[in-house]
Amino acid sequence: MSNESRKQPGVRATQKEATGKAVLEAAREEFERVGFEAANLRAIAARAGVSAGTVIHHHGDKRELLHAALFDDLDETLRRALSGMGPGPLESQLSALTRTVFGYYQRRPKLSRTLLKESLFADAPWAGKFTAQAGMVHGALAKLATEAAARGELRPDVNGALFAVAYLSFFYFALISWVQGAHGTPVSMVEHLVLQHLEGLRPTKKPSRRKSR
Repeated sequence: MSNESRKQPGVRATQKEATGKAVLEAAREEFERVGFEAANLRAIAARAGVSAGTVIHHHGDKRELLHAALFDDLDETLRRALSGMGPGPLESQLSALTRTVFGYYQRRPKLSRTLLKESLFADAPWAGKFTAQAGMVHGALAKLATEAAARGELRPDVNGALFAVAYLSFFYFALISWVQGAHGTPVSMVEHLVLQHLEGLRPTKKPSRRKSR
């Protein structure tokens, strides 16, 4: 077998991966441009430089393609955001996370509305995938809170898992408000809510005793 023949499977796999990424990016662009309902597979295929049959072969139908495009893009954003928070303090870490993830939503406002709806109400198997994605973020947030308590930023009795739920509640409330046009500065909203919540979790300072003369 020649060296060229040995390379072929690897080359095909690389080409397949590149085609898949091109299709997903084309889908995101088309969904943002015209909306999910108006988008069609032919236009997406043309944007990606492939045939409509190739798109169908990879993803089946438009809704499956939508879920794949949304999940893939959001997953990459969340992982980048979680790895890019840097060291404490906790409020700085959470601010970095909030700004990165909201930056993703704000770059594609029309697609964000679809993402919010589909990620919350997707059917199987995508429902499980989006739930696992949220679980990944929840676990990372719980770990941050636990580490902050160990550093003395929070009380030692603070429940990391509950803190993570609180942050996600703030985040999704701000996201829904922004998507509905009710609040124009969602990042600021989350940061203020988080800071207010953190104030109630700080260690209690014991009053200093004055020495009697």
